[in-house]
Amino acid sequence: FDNDTNLIIIAATNRPDVLDPALLRPGRFNRQVGVAAPDLEGREAILKVHGKKVKVDESVDYNEIARATNGASGAELANIVNEAALRAVREGRRSVTQADLEESVETVIAGAQRKSAVISDQEKKIVAYHEIGHALVAAKQSNSAPVTKITIVPRTSGALGYTMQVDEGERVLMSRKEILNKIATLTGGRSAEELIFGKDNMTTGASNDIEQATKLARALITRYGMTDEFDMVALETVQNQYLGGDTALACAEDTASRIDARVMEIGKEAHEKAFAILKENQEKLHELAAHLLEKETITGEEFMALLEA
Repeated sequence: FDNDTNLIIIAATNRPDVLDPALLRPGRFNRQVGVAAPDLEGREAILKVHGKKVKVDESVDYNEIARATNGASGAELANIVNEAALRAVREGRRSVTQADLEESVETVIAGAQRKSAVISDQEKKIVAYHEIGHALVAAKQSNSAPVTKITIVPRTSGALGYTMQVDEGERVLMSRKEILNKIATLTGGRSAEELIFGKDNMTTGASNDIEQATKLARALITRYGMTDEFDMVALETVQNQYLGGDTALACAEDTASRIDARVMEIGKEAHEKAFAILKENQEKLHELAAHLLEKETITGEEFMALLEA
């Protein structure tokens, strides 16, 4: 390029790790602009932009929807508004309501409702105790995100129910205590099944919980340096952070074995903690599970009102 062409080249990639360094030398691509997922204020603004394209009820609170969509991209937020508009049309309404947006958030996160799914009464009961187990363990721990919704309506993603927790504000950092509490909350569903139905009758419903808890426990050790044994040593690297964020251990085989042992210890301690919380509050567990079975979906306010009654 010379000084007279007035030519600007703009390029985008989600694989900065494979770019040739020669591309980024001065005089070529001079400036790099990182585009991260929008923050709370950004998500609210994006929702308002897409909300202008459809007729939205005056009572809609975009801030509440923005808080429930932490980590969502601009495209996902546009999809949420679109899903809400489709729901309003299906139900014969001329404007999008708060309930439409809330349901569309769940549709994007967990899939659409499968009300036609046939589930036996026994399985429904197990799912109810499982979800209340998560919510009860979360509510009984300090520094846990508040429960905002619990449902046992099956979803197209395969989930038979889920418990939604939303932080009151934008969170960027997590403390060690918060991570351990989150792991305990994830084990709450399986703990409730064991407590009420016995170990022989525990189900496969906790598979995703186990996966998430294991990832958190491993990251606590290998990436966040939050254990006395390994201290502040990077034992794991993240590869292709914009394409799934696969991780790879960067340590000797015997160290990897010790990491595995510590991960299992953390998981077991969290499981025991969740089980103890539920055993101590078994009466409330029965009461809340019965209420959820009757209603199928309850709000966080309903849950807390029953818990504190």
